[in-house]
Amino acid sequence: MLELGLKLLIAYLLGSVMGSLLLGRLRGVDIRELGSGNAGGTNALRTQGTTFAIGVIIIDIGKGVLPVLLLPMLALPGVPLDPAVPRELVIYGCALAAILGHVWPLWYEFRGGKGAATAIGVIAVLAPTLALPMLLVWLAIVFTTGIVSLGTMSAAAIAPLLVALGWPVALEGFFWFALIVATLMLYTHRSNILRLRAGTENRVARLMLFRRRS
Repeated sequence: MLELGLKLLIAYLLGSVMGSLLLGRLRGVDIRELGSGNAGGTNALRTQGTTFAIGVIIIDIGKGVLPVLLLPMLALPGVPLDPAVPRELVIYGCALAAILGHVWPLWYEFRGGKGAATAIGVIAVLAPTLALPMLLVWLAIVFTTGIVSLGTMSAAAIAPLLVALGWPVALEGFFWFALIVATLMLYTHRSNILRLRAGTENRVARLMLFRRRS
């Protein structure tokens, strides 16, 4: 269990490295004080522009990829792989810890993003066959409505649905992991859900393919 605990801690700390706040420090801004106040990629795009947002997304996706790709089979100094701990448990634990680190980062007073970009990195490693349908759902919604939150929640929800319908994934138990991630995405987007119901949710007009022009 020592191996599992240490790897969960490492994955969480990696997840706590916020791309928007790291790059924002170089620019002299804290995007939590701008726009929606969220430290994720959408607010970065809205307040700092495309180039900044791309850098944020690369960092936030990468910190989902690295813990899942490297940690489960890595023998830490003085801590060998524990044969009593199933590898799937280590994989899923590191994946979830990285996402939780993004949402509640230790380095930034536990005020982070909503976990979407890091979840994308995790799923790209664990179930790459799901990446394309999730991306298509996200693009279809964002390009037609301009509402990134709706696209993100819909893409997260489609993952466990597809697995339940028989979509092939390599890891056992992935349905339950995908369901936990989808539930977490709904929770972190709860304020967006309230604004969607009220008809006041923000739109990123530059992402819409079909929009009224004045």
